[in-house]
Amino acid sequence: MGMWFVPLSSVLDSHGLQSIKPFAFATSAAAAFISPLFFGAMADRHVAPVKVLRGLSLATAAAMALAAYAMESGWNRWVVLATIQLHALCSTPTWSIASAICFARLTDSKREFGPVRAAATLGWMAGCWVVSLLNADASPRAAYGGAITWLLVAAFAYGLPATNPPKTNGALTLRERFGLDALSLLKNPNHRVVFITVTLLNIPMAAFYPCTPPHLAELGFTHATAWMTLGQVTEIISMLGLAGILARWRLKWVFATGLALCVLRFGLCVGNDGPFLLLGITLHGFSYTLVFITAQIYLDERVDDTWRARAQALLSLLTGGVGNLLGYLGTGAWLWTNTTAKGGVHWPRFWMGITLAAASVCLYFLCAYRGRAQETPQPAKSQAS
Repeated sequence: MGMWFVPLSSVLDSHGLQSIKPFAFATSAAAAFISPLFFGAMADRHVAPVKVLRGLSLATAAAMALAAYAMESGWNRWVVLATIQLHALCSTPTWSIASAICFARLTDSKREFGPVRAAATLGWMAGCWVVSLLNADASPRAAYGGAITWLLVAAFAYGLPATNPPKTNGALTLRERFGLDALSLLKNPNHRVVFITVTLLNIPMAAFYPCTPPHLAELGFTHATAWMTLGQVTEIISMLGLAGILARWRLKWVFATGLALCVLRFGLCVGNDGPFLLLGITLHGFSYTLVFITAQIYLDERVDDTWRARAQALLSLLTGGVGNLLGYLGTGAWLWTNTTAKGGVHWPRFWMGITLAAASVCLYFLCAYRGRAQETPQPAKSQAS
């Protein structure tokens, strides 16, 4: 995933596809409206999650290679966009399915999920480093490498034991088959606030990967893909320490700290200075972990086991779908607004707008989240934490 998302902006620029860049990043958002809930419901009710992951990994490898070939061969830009959309439809559900597989094998998600999830960050970093080492920061070779890695994921998934999903009582409605019954989780006030918060935060966060590499390049940094992994370094550190944080802090303050760090990280970018921009990238890992990884753990702790894949899928739909769609298109439009007639970008003003958006999300959470006192049963598990 790191070999695809991080260099994608530069690859599109180098092939004269700047005009479809906001739409290319929004393909994952469009796919998130369709794929995660459908495949999440499949994994909860019909097919073992491991088997779903196997098929999706193979399909993603083929789609990523096709998209790379389309860019390399100079196909029509809208055809290229269609191949990128096909890739997104295949890859988007894999994250929530993989999370559900992990959570099903953990006995204490608060203590164990952080280190497990840190391994995924190491993989993301490794992908970025390989891209830069191969001088493929602006080349479709990055996507070909990603396709090969997806084949390795599929091979690994074939070595995992497949656990059959629980049997369902009676015939399933069309709404249940597509996983739309997961929307009932939003009836719980605290669940609703968490879902809305991470969705809204994804809007300003969507500026990170499309806009930070070009800004780095403008400031004279080469191998931007490798520099972007500074955020993953702190992500690993914070994931390894997440168990201790969750044991000592109330969930509200874990989320609030992550949101405040997000405001700070974007605020540092306003300075339009290399060291400040790198420090902002570095803080990204702390912010991401304390908000998005805590949200995944929150759902595993509070939602019944039989809803596990659908709960994670709903999180993917709202963050990767609603949040990313509004984020990529909105931040893309905001970037265009701050682009000068000569093609340059007024970066301080751009990042100030992103900072204010993140601050609004932080304020909303602090006012709306009330804690476990307002928890309602079903479909909830334990009321701990």
